[in-house]
Amino acid sequence: MEPQFYKGNRDAFMEKLEPGSLALFFSGSPVRKTADEDYGYFANRNFVYLTGMEQKDTVLMMEKDASGYRETLFILPPNLIEERWTGSRMKPEEIEAVSMISSFAYKVTFEEELKKVLTSGRIQKVYLDIDRMEGQVVVSAADSMEAFLKQEYPSMPIENSLPIMKMLRLIKKPCEIRAMEKAQEITKAGILAMMTHSKPGMYEYQYKAEYDYALAQHGVLEAGFPSIISAGKNNFCIHYYGYRGQAMGGDIVLNDVGVRWDNELTDVSRGWPCNGKYSSRQKLLFECQYKTSEHMFSMLKPGIPMKEVDAEIRRYCFEQLKEAGVCKSFDDIGTYMWHGGAHHVGFDTHDVVSARDAIIQPGMVFCVDIGIYHEEWGIGFRLEDNCLITEDGCRNLSKDIPRTVEDIEAVMN
Repeated sequence: MEPQFYKGNRDAFMEKLEPGSLALFFSGSPVRKTADEDYGYFANRNFVYLTGMEQKDTVLMMEKDASGYRETLFILPPNLIEERWTGSRMKPEEIEAVSMISSFAYKVTFEEELKKVLTSGRIQKVYLDIDRMEGQVVVSAADSMEAFLKQEYPSMPIENSLPIMKMLRLIKKPCEIRAMEKAQEITKAGILAMMTHSKPGMYEYQYKAEYDYALAQHGVLEAGFPSIISAGKNNFCIHYYGYRGQAMGGDIVLNDVGVRWDNELTDVSRGWPCNGKYSSRQKLLFECQYKTSEHMFSMLKPGIPMKEVDAEIRRYCFEQLKEAGVCKSFDDIGTYMWHGGAHHVGFDTHDVVSARDAIIQPGMVFCVDIGIYHEEWGIGFRLEDNCLITEDGCRNLSKDIPRTVEDIEAVMN
């Protein structure tokens, strides 16, 4: 992304705030795993959306008044000993080149500077990026700051930035689409690697190795999200990460994988027989999901309520399953379709956007995800593509990844 992208995102966010507002965003810290080992660090996505930075323990402070807004980034100071162990820290000039932020202070001064601002009389409201899930164990920096403000400044109103960020992230900009298209190319390489190396007796971890190797050849060192790669009965676990199963005979290999490129994600699913040839029943069910997918890409366009996407997927797929003699009543569709058919993608795999009650607009990108699971036949797979809404219709960003019975069998044979 160009630095102007991140600057524009900050401008758009601050435009939503009234004068007298203070907004704080935190990059986050590594979470301890065991002993002196941490889990891999992953920067807060809203922080990255506003700054382009993925450095730990960094704080973005933005204050708005009648004339505009001021911004300061609180960064870690140089530390030769720590940097020897964990790598160099970004310098202000490097950060400015990425983010177009030019005002810096060291993180150790943050609390003191925050106190000065909060006691200045200029601030009437503080915005924090609060995103909690039920049962959450790890306390985020925003959660800690909320507790601190309630204790030390109990009369200071606190607002949640998340609804604004969800609105901003809903519509993708042209540079985001270009990044997604690049991610699709690499995703295709990974899926083709699995297809072309597939054979009976192959273990799921071997498929994963082929996928990861293909990504690495394109400079992607880690999948966009934990890859779902399963075979046979393991396909009936929707989010499966075991990788220990073995594809035997004509078992279906299911993949649900993605690539992150320039912070933008893909999320693509394909299912194929490990021996390269669909059985009559596998082909029957595959055609049901393929026809449903093609129907959706033929009718999706601006103006349709987002909630209708999943409903239409279920209605249309039911008609295909009914015609195929698999499902007699729509009341039984839950026997074969276990999950929703659409979710947005972007800076997150399941993108954090205001989509539940949205009307489809140009620039939205979401998955068209058709999953069919027939446990009695031992067949479970999904066909998932990424849909970009255009001015007068839509475009399948992942259409070049083999998605028909004929194309998949041709690749595999």
